[in-house]
Amino acid sequence: MAETKGKFDFAIDRGGTFTDVFARLPDGRERVLKLLSRDPQNYRDAPTEGIRRVLEQETGQVFPRDQPVDTSLIGWIRMGTTVATNALLEREGERTALLVTKGFKDLLHIGTQARPKLFDLEVSMPEVLYDEVIEVDERVVLRQDGCQLPRKEPKRIVTGSTGDSLEVWRELDLEQVEEDLRGVLSRGITSVAVLLLHSYTWSTHEKAVGSLARRLGFTQVSLSSEVMPMVRAVPRGYTVCADAYLTPKIRQYLKGFSAGFKGALKDVDVLFMQSDGGLTPMEQFCGSRAVLSGPAGGVVGYALTSYSQTNKRPVIGFDMGGTSTDVSRYAGQYEHVFEATTAGVTLQAPQLDINTVAAGGGSRLFFRSGLYVVGPESAGAHPGPACYRKGGPLTVTDANLALGRLLPSFFPRIFGPGENEPLSLEETMKHFRLLTQEINLLSSKQSEANTNGAGHSHKSKDAGSRSEMSVEEVAMGFVRVANEAMCRPIRALTQAKGHDTAQHVLACFGGAGGQHACAIARALGMKTVFIHKYSGVLSAYGLALADVVEEVQEPCSLQYEQRSFHQLDRRVELLSHRCRDELHARGFHSSQITTEVFLHLRYEGTDCALMVTADRYPSNTHSCASGDFRAAFTTRYLKEFGFTIPDRAIMVDDIRVRGSGKSGIKILSEANQGYGQAKPVTMTRCYFEDGYLETSVYLWEELQCGHTITGPAIIIDKNSTILVEPCCQAQLTAGGDVCMTVGADPYCALGTELNTVQLSIFSHRFMSIAEQMGRVLQRTSISTNIKERLDFSCAVFGPDGGLVSNAPHIPVHLGAMQETVQYQIRVLGNTLKEGDVILSNHPSAGGSHLPDLTVITPVFRKGVSGAVFFVASRGHHADIGGITPGSMPPHSTSLQQEGAVFTSFKLVTGGVFQEEAVTEELMAPAQHPGCSGTRNLHDNLSDLRAQVAANQRGSQLVGELIDSYGLAVVQAYMGYIQSNAELAVRDMLKDFACRRRQQTGSLEVESEDHMDDGTPIRLRVQINEEEGSAVFDFTGTGTEVWGNCNAPRAITLSALIYCLRCMVGQDIPLNQGCLTPIKVIIPKGSILQPSQNAAVVGGNVLTSQRVVDVIFRAFEVCAASQGCMNNISFGSERSGYYETVAGGAGAGPGWSGRSGVHSHMTNTRITDPEILEKRYPVVLEQFDLRPNSGGAGKYRGGDGVIRKLLFRNKVVLSVLTERRSTRPYGLKGGESGASGLNQLRRADGRVLNLGAKTSVSLEPGDMFCLYTPGGGGYGPAEEEEATNGAPAKKRKRQNEAFPERGSVFEYRMAQEAV
Repeated sequence: MAETKGKFDFAIDRGGTFTDVFARLPDGRERVLKLLSRDPQNYRDAPTEGIRRVLEQETGQVFPRDQPVDTSLIGWIRMGTTVATNALLEREGERTALLVTKGFKDLLHIGTQARPKLFDLEVSMPEVLYDEVIEVDERVVLRQDGCQLPRKEPKRIVTGSTGDSLEVWRELDLEQVEEDLRGVLSRGITSVAVLLLHSYTWSTHEKAVGSLARRLGFTQVSLSSEVMPMVRAVPRGYTVCADAYLTPKIRQYLKGFSAGFKGALKDVDVLFMQSDGGLTPMEQFCGSRAVLSGPAGGVVGYALTSYSQTNKRPVIGFDMGGTSTDVSRYAGQYEHVFEATTAGVTLQAPQLDINTVAAGGGSRLFFRSGLYVVGPESAGAHPGPACYRKGGPLTVTDANLALGRLLPSFFPRIFGPGENEPLSLEETMKHFRLLTQEINLLSSKQSEANTNGAGHSHKSKDAGSRSEMSVEEVAMGFVRVANEAMCRPIRALTQAKGHDTAQHVLACFGGAGGQHACAIARALGMKTVFIHKYSGVLSAYGLALADVVEEVQEPCSLQYEQRSFHQLDRRVELLSHRCRDELHARGFHSSQITTEVFLHLRYEGTDCALMVTADRYPSNTHSCASGDFRAAFTTRYLKEFGFTIPDRAIMVDDIRVRGSGKSGIKILSEANQGYGQAKPVTMTRCYFEDGYLETSVYLWEELQCGHTITGPAIIIDKNSTILVEPCCQAQLTAGGDVCMTVGADPYCALGTELNTVQLSIFSHRFMSIAEQMGRVLQRTSISTNIKERLDFSCAVFGPDGGLVSNAPHIPVHLGAMQETVQYQIRVLGNTLKEGDVILSNHPSAGGSHLPDLTVITPVFRKGVSGAVFFVASRGHHADIGGITPGSMPPHSTSLQQEGAVFTSFKLVTGGVFQEEAVTEELMAPAQHPGCSGTRNLHDNLSDLRAQVAANQRGSQLVGELIDSYGLAVVQAYMGYIQSNAELAVRDMLKDFACRRRQQTGSLEVESEDHMDDGTPIRLRVQINEEEGSAVFDFTGTGTEVWGNCNAPRAITLSALIYCLRCMVGQDIPLNQGCLTPIKVIIPKGSILQPSQNAAVVGGNVLTSQRVVDVIFRAFEVCAASQGCMNNISFGSERSGYYETVAGGAGAGPGWSGRSGVHSHMTNTRITDPEILEKRYPVVLEQFDLRPNSGGAGKYRGGDGVIRKLLFRNKVVLSVLTERRSTRPYGLKGGESGASGLNQLRRADGRVLNLGAKTSVSLEPGDMFCLYTPGGGGYGPAEEEEATNGAPAKKRKRQNEAFPERGSVFEYRMAQEAV
């Protein structure tokens, strides 16, 4: 199908800034072309213009721009486009209505209920994609064995595509739907998305609604059961909305594109790239599969050109563009994800795992609080970098220009207001000189402070001897920081799945990547960099190489076992036939078609599903016909997670078949043979670590196969510049590509004096250690809480126990682990030896609540007495004994009732895991009346071993860092990083004090709030403006309480660090330095520093929120958010469930509070409605926003939510909540938010108020109704800004257009959603 002899074939990637064209000419030659994606003065459509230019130049015929292009010479056209992505980013899709099951109109607004940016008080989230919502009166629920609900009338029983039985509780009211749809149509909306619960398995109601909508004249009707039939209503809902929102825009673009050709491309084979890396016919290209259409071509391009079938070395794709960098991996198969977020919309569709970080050539350069910062803000195409002569800011491109790595004489003269000037080195250097002055000024102040003994006592005596930095050193510093920022996702992408980063080849493409490739490969330990001859247009070339793909998928509920194999084989065969028939219909012969079968598998009782192919595992007598999926699944599970669960059943969630029609062009090798060293066209001077070096310059087009180039050198192509660094060597391959061998980094001695560049590098390195520890913990743990909910933190500490780096940022863990480590140093001191590991969870030893078990490992160095560092991991264990399952009782009155207690327990002694001793301690709570030992010993022991393994990895990485730089240097920079955080907090306090003094003449603020039982929490803050320090005095706070709302001291410190970081308002290292300017006074015996045996489980999840409210009230930062986590749990002897529920966020100066979101000290995701009903004896009757529960004001507080749970069996319900009698305060005249309500509606009709904290036995048919608090308003209500009924316009942030994306980003978001 790809062979179109005698005709022109085109592969075109239409990007945001440039459109790249690859053309295969009739005589077999290849041409590439790059042009602006938008140039309305010269042409209407860039891809059409690219085709026109090639045809005109190659044939000598005239193809007028104002006439449709003659297609008689065109064989095929393949395109990748950012049309869908841009429409999503800019919210410029089609006006859409959402039809959703009644009771769930706000489901997609609430989403997962987690906020995207942990420390942003203005919870800024992308708007939903629909304009209107129609609630559809219908309800289908899954049948459950053992359901005890009283039956009032017989229900219709239906069977879903998964084999599950369902009951139709409410039949579809089509008459009402028709009336509602006509109303929507009358208001000009012609696109609808339909999301009905459980339609992934039973779609009859959705199809009926879809048929009605089409009959009424809606031009786009997207059904969630057709767009992506996978369980989980929220991501399926986002996906169907995206399809309805984007597909009309795509159709509109395709119509315009086709109009540029004679016959509207009727006889031309036109294919578009989908997000999964496969091509599809133009008429089938739809919104939900188009979002990664552009970058997907690049992945196909490097996968098919860089990966060797002979040595099978895996490849990392590194695509560095103007605003961002895309990172991906290929090891013989494309790596797909089936749920990923783009522009705030989670799409449930097969997508290549492309990880986008906001660091590109146009990323802006900042110097903030002593740290070099690159991005995420970008200069964009307009005004562009400073060197573009349009008044733009300094960027990474400017840094490379300043270092001599970009040569203006080899660039076209397209810059400046008239777009006729060269790149401006003068403009770049002018900006850098100003920035260098600023850096040198601050550095001298810091050095003086360090020399005078401020901050940390272990500073080197020569800390003030640093000479001033040059412009080149500053530019080099930013390049190094940018490189380190791009290395972190590559490490995460490989190590997350158990791969060694150093064993990969780095395939570099994109306009900016060649300047950074050697440095990034060296930093990651890679030895080879591959840069294809079409690297500047590789996404377009990849389109020419790609296959046409037809994918079909359907949900399943079978167990992978012998008796299910016949059914699985039958369903696989049906899906495979569908794929083959579709590809036959597109003109492919059977010899060109291949199919690959995937099963979405998971261990029963877990959520960790893997999409598995049995490609390398042939079938046998104990497998289904498509291959041995059990062996494939267990092998991959062991590789990624370090263990398997042999006695656990394997469940099949989905069956997927991917059919491919082989249609790509053949890769030609055509470079001329050359020998020895190539001859440079000129010489230049480039700046490296050793200063300026003479650097050879080569033109790629003049190089021949076999030529070698020794660094330093620059290779220049029409579309890219490649830097061959010192100690590296480049060679031209037979195909005309560049293959570089990366040499070792020449050792560069680093002193202990402060170097601001190294400070930024070390900040990344320390964070990377904590992140890599987290990856090991997540991989090797076994419990749902740690492996899937990611409820853990890992951290690095100095020899004094002071926090250096912490990942991820779980608010209630911030700073708390430091208290634990320092307690162990005080108690155990010099008795700690190499091979010892400590376990602790006691509140008086820095614990938060007992289920959070902290494992601490001292790091020793040969020849040094005592530990030189500490590493620690804190994980939430699902059960450690006590009076209730889950170890979070709502009515505990002593610590012993909450589970096993460890103060300074040696978990490992001399390298030996003390299994017997720790088992004894975990079972010890059974000695107390009414208590049980741990109810899940196996998971406890497995997770503790995982925590030990994570610490071991951290210890190893700290050791490697010391090997590279020396102990004195690493410890010195540890201190500098802590000082850096201290500086940011001092600056914030000075700024606040200055404003406060001008407004009131006072430097003292105070506030008070109350718990529901009346216990006051009082705070007085005295600020020293000159020093930028403060005393936080909680004297006057109420006494320890009879109950479990007592909060250990560590909780208050965590809340304080959280508040300080929010008020600083920018990324800073979250470490011990944050609290250095702060003195905290907490009265002993108070609710914030209770006695040793006080119950504390409620303090961790409730009182922590009130401490935040009190601090923000004192500083008048914003109104109170809901001030509660709404802890709800229910269970029986057979199962248990726990959730925390969203409420309203407080409003602030310039913003209204977000509705239906978690705030402050928690950010937990909520279980999807379909998963909840599938796994637990409950029906979710309603999950909506609670109207008007947010406080009125100039800026309104966010609304809480209504959540109604109908129970199908007998359970014990526990609620642990606050703000049921007190209300979240308003600020500056804003009104308070509504208090919450916990209500029980008995099956017999009685309605009961349960109060804030209780446990109650429920009968089948009882319903729990939760009404969560709203947020407080800000400013007088009479000043509320009128919106004339229209939704308020969201203020766009500078970096909103460059969102992160991919599995690494999803992992971090999941970690911070705890």
